[in-house]
Amino acid sequence: MGIDRQSLAAEFLNMLPSDCVIYREEELIPFECDGLSAYRKVPLIVLLPYTADQVELVLKHCHERQIPVVARGAGTGLSGGALPHEQGVLLSLARLNKIIEIDRDNRLACVQPGVRNLAVSEAAKPYGLYYAPDPSSQIACSIGGNVAENAGGVHCLKYGLTLHNVLQVTLITIDGERLTFGCNGLDAPGLDLLTLITGSEGMLGLVVEVVVKLLPIPERQQVALAAFDEVEIAGKAVAEIIAKGILPAGLEMMDNLSLRAAEDFVHAGYPTDAAAILLCEVDGSEDEVSEEIMRVRQILLDSGAREVRTAEDETERMRFWAGRKNAFPAVGRLAPDYYCMDGTIPRNQLGKVLTMIGEMSEKYGLPCANVFHAGDGNLHPLILYDANNEGELEKAEEFGGEILELCVAVGGTITGEHGVGIEKINQMCAQFPDPELETFHAVKAVFDPHNLLNPGKAIPTLARCAEFGAMHIHAGKLRFPELERF
Repeated sequence: MGIDRQSLAAEFLNMLPSDCVIYREEELIPFECDGLSAYRKVPLIVLLPYTADQVELVLKHCHERQIPVVARGAGTGLSGGALPHEQGVLLSLARLNKIIEIDRDNRLACVQPGVRNLAVSEAAKPYGLYYAPDPSSQIACSIGGNVAENAGGVHCLKYGLTLHNVLQVTLITIDGERLTFGCNGLDAPGLDLLTLITGSEGMLGLVVEVVVKLLPIPERQQVALAAFDEVEIAGKAVAEIIAKGILPAGLEMMDNLSLRAAEDFVHAGYPTDAAAILLCEVDGSEDEVSEEIMRVRQILLDSGAREVRTAEDETERMRFWAGRKNAFPAVGRLAPDYYCMDGTIPRNQLGKVLTMIGEMSEKYGLPCANVFHAGDGNLHPLILYDANNEGELEKAEEFGGEILELCVAVGGTITGEHGVGIEKINQMCAQFPDPELETFHAVKAVFDPHNLLNPGKAIPTLARCAEFGAMHIHAGKLRFPELERF
């Protein structure tokens, strides 16, 4: 028997202000999904507390009543990690949005989880500092969500993901215990539980405070745009830049479909007849950048680029990046729906994998635009489809699943920065054997023995994997005999 919505609302209204409790059905609809809109569920109730103490009260009550809890930040996630539970509470941390401190001397910021990613850099800018991770959704996404999914961005090659830029988190467990992992220094004593929490997708506890590293704003930044006549050649150029000992601040790649969409949307000045473009940014002192950008330019030309342009000023640099950062919404104009994947592969496999994705696109009859963090091999294939056409969503899902299994087959992983959520839970079975999944479940049980926090996400049951394995050949060369030709 399900929980009665009205009576549960009454319980929470006794402990929270009335504007913190949303329970009328028509008001719940905006919370039915995150950025992965293909999956939708209406939550039983939505709570929007103002303080960490209120979060603690809610979690204690849900623990006592054995009510599932799904945490939500800005709702920009792309793996269904914030998909509500129909018989549970959707607990939004959006109102915990204060920047508690900017510590200039120690180059750190202490913030609440609802603070927008970009707002941290804006607050630190007067001190000559900034926060390095910059997901494409940084104007909207929140730090709490960044921690939950271990978000990255176009500059993660040099400066790392959220994991590499967080010093300390404070979280509240399902039974209301408040724990702090990490410290304000560069290393903390004891087990590295901070790493465990970063990327845990709201399954171990709810983060209510985060201390992040701040870096000095580089003296100069310079970006080069290279156009290629073949995607495979562009992929090899990426490996060549890294092999030459250059660590760019950003190294991004877009294929023809995605760059044309971005050009139509942003007018970034992209060469729309190119098969692919690379954006390579270097930063540092004036002298460092002057020397390194010339080296990058020569490497790109030697690697087969037909044209290399360097941004003449900051305005043009920002325009080049605007096209890349707006690629997702730009591609969204090409079809009623698109399915954004997120897998990571070794850099030397780029050409091979892109060729095979093109072949899959033909097999499924669905266009696919490729946008990705080329420097660290993080792919974002955008599969275009129309959910109004019967069976197209299912085809897009199967296409996406095959891409992720290909990533595993060539030595990569099923996610780089979007998390697993509900979207990739079957592909977890392709990547991890049963003993490792059992260990994941054991860790979950330490923090949440009754499986109340974000249940059904990220970690598949062994029974689910057995069923998935019966329908699919395990990811590898048996599944992809085409790999033998490369």
